[in-house]
Amino acid sequence: MRILYYDWDEFNSEDCRDAMRRLGYQVDIFKSTRDVLDLTEELFEAVIARVEDAEKSGTPYDLVYSFNFFPNLSEICQRINMRYVSWVFDCPHKTLCSYNVSNSVNEIHIFDRRMCEDLKSKGVNTVTHTPLAVNEYRLKKLCEELDNETMGFRVYEHDVCFVGNLYDNEYNFYDQIIGIPSDIKDYVDSVIEAQEKSFSSDFFTDGTIVNTDHIKRIRDYVSFESSGKYNIDYDEVILDILRKKVTVNERRHILEKMGENFDTVLYTAGDVRPIEGVCNLGFADYMTRMPRVFRRSKVNLNIILRSIRSGIPLRVIDVLAAGGFLITTTNPEIEENFVDGQDLAIARTPEEMLAKTKYYLEHEEERKQIAINGQKKVFKEYSYTKILPKVVE
Repeated sequence: MRILYYDWDEFNSEDCRDAMRRLGYQVDIFKSTRDVLDLTEELFEAVIARVEDAEKSGTPYDLVYSFNFFPNLSEICQRINMRYVSWVFDCPHKTLCSYNVSNSVNEIHIFDRRMCEDLKSKGVNTVTHTPLAVNEYRLKKLCEELDNETMGFRVYEHDVCFVGNLYDNEYNFYDQIIGIPSDIKDYVDSVIEAQEKSFSSDFFTDGTIVNTDHIKRIRDYVSFESSGKYNIDYDEVILDILRKKVTVNERRHILEKMGENFDTVLYTAGDVRPIEGVCNLGFADYMTRMPRVFRRSKVNLNIILRSIRSGIPLRVIDVLAAGGFLITTTNPEIEENFVDGQDLAIARTPEEMLAKTKYYLEHEEERKQIAINGQKKVFKEYSYTKILPKVVE
């Protein structure tokens, strides 16, 4: 199989291509000179040239591949009747609202089952639910190298660690909305505060808590794109804005509590407001620093972005694959696929996350065994070499 791989500098591209080659696929990299989603003549001609060259060589491409869905690539592949395989790791993912999502050449793999089901309910039959994966070969080797540095002993650099975006920046869209009437804002703020207290439910899906009137009154103060190229449910966009605001608040509030009680560090990109008691150590790159941090932290925290209503976030798989112990907030697919207290630890409220952090810091052998179990499960069930054949073949 020969694959034309669209590389847009996504963090996991090297891992995926390495696995593809291990599986015996021939992989050629293609990069666009423009960071756009629309089809341009330049992009069309560049892809066609690569396809024609491959045909002349006697080994034509079987498919074009990308992480996340690109409407322009789909349109090109539709014109030349070439399979276009994409694997979506963002949620929400705006381009799935493109009219090109229904092109017959598409094979779109989505890690969040709820998002996949929502698209199917709208008549989109080009989507499949597929969990995300990691490169088990690279991570096994990296873990061995890290342990060899300390003569085979497990050495920790941090007690409690969170790696991720706090979203208290330009992506916190709710705080950028100006003019919402005080009565509706006060009510929505109270729902956001209440939602923080429960990790296992989504108040914004329940139309009796935030109803269509609430959404309409907020929409009156928001401007949306109007190119006509996307079939966007703007009510759902508002709900995702509110979900992200919950994430902004709860990540900060949880870390504040962790900083009050434990030696806690944060790895995040960009300038963020300081959190008392939490040391911000900056950006951790995906390939090297991040797995080291996961392996050498006694307790890793995962606080799920609230717009991920069902799927297993890549961060969960990343932590476990590095042999890290993880306490995570929850959603349906985590509950279905991992055993609390065996593969990882699940917290269903902020108080439980704090209590389990204290417990597992004090029970080292139990914590270590859970980390071993979690790594074994991920290498067995969530490796690229296991999942990729289902994606591309």
